[in-house]
Amino acid sequence: MARTRGVLLDLDGTVYEDDAPLPGAAAAIARLRAVGTGVRFVTNTTRVPRETMAGWLEGFGVPTAAGDIFTPARAAAACLAERGRRRVAVCLPRACHPDFAAFEIVDREPEAVVIGDLGSGWTFEVMNRVFRWLRAGADFLALHRNRYWKTGGELVLDVGSFVAAFEHATGREATLVGKPSRPLFEAAARSMGLGLEEVAMVGDDLRADVAGSQALGIRAVLVRTGNSRNADLETSGVVPDAILDSLADLPDRLGG
Repeated sequence: MARTRGVLLDLDGTVYEDDAPLPGAAAAIARLRAVGTGVRFVTNTTRVPRETMAGWLEGFGVPTAAGDIFTPARAAAACLAERGRRRVAVCLPRACHPDFAAFEIVDREPEAVVIGDLGSGWTFEVMNRVFRWLRAGADFLALHRNRYWKTGGELVLDVGSFVAAFEHATGREATLVGKPSRPLFEAAARSMGLGLEEVAMVGDDLRADVAGSQALGIRAVLVRTGNSRNADLETSGVVPDAILDSLADLPDRLGG
C-alpha cells in the first residue's frame, strides 16, 4: 500500500450514507490531498448526476469538481458514441438525462438501452417494454451489476438484479460500463496521470470495489461501512489488500 500514489474512492457507503457524511471521511480526504495523494471518486450511483454528487460533497466538507467524479453514465455515453448510436432509451431518473445530452432519448425503437437505477419506477410495464426492445436487437448496456445497496439503514435491490432478469429473459449478456469495468477505472487513474498499478480502490462493496479492481491489478481496500457484511467476507473467497473500519483510517494505513 505504501506504493499508492492515488486513491479511487467509492461514495455511497464509503464517504457518505444517505444524507450525511460518514465520521472522519472529510478529514481523511483532506489529509490525503495535503500530502499530495491523488483523489478521484469512482461510483456506481446512477440515481443523480455528477453535479448533484459534487454538491453533496461540498456540503460534507469535501470540495470536489464534478469532473473528478467518474460514473457509469459517463462511461455509457462514451461507449454509445464509440458505437455510433443515436437513438437511446435511458432507464434512469430524468435528472440524469443530461449525461446523455449528445443522444436522442426515445421510448420507441431505440438503437440502445441503458439500464440504470429507476427505483420504484421499475414497474412490470416498464420492464416488459425494455424486454421487447432488447429482444428486437437494441444494444444492451448495464450501468453496473450491484445486487443491493443500503439506504435508510436497510438493504434494497439495486440495478444488478434487474440486469440479471433481462439477461435471463433475453438470453443476452449486457455490456457492463460501471464498476468493475476496466474503462471506468482507467479513466479515473489516467485523470491523475497514473497507471492502475499506482492506485488503490477503496469501497464498501466486496465484489464491485474489491474483487473487481483486484482482477485488473489494482490494490483494493474494504471499509466496514455501507454494504460491507462479515458473512460475505467469510464466504466469498475475496481477500482485500486491507480492511479498515472506515475511510477515516485510510491516511494512517497509507502512511501519510
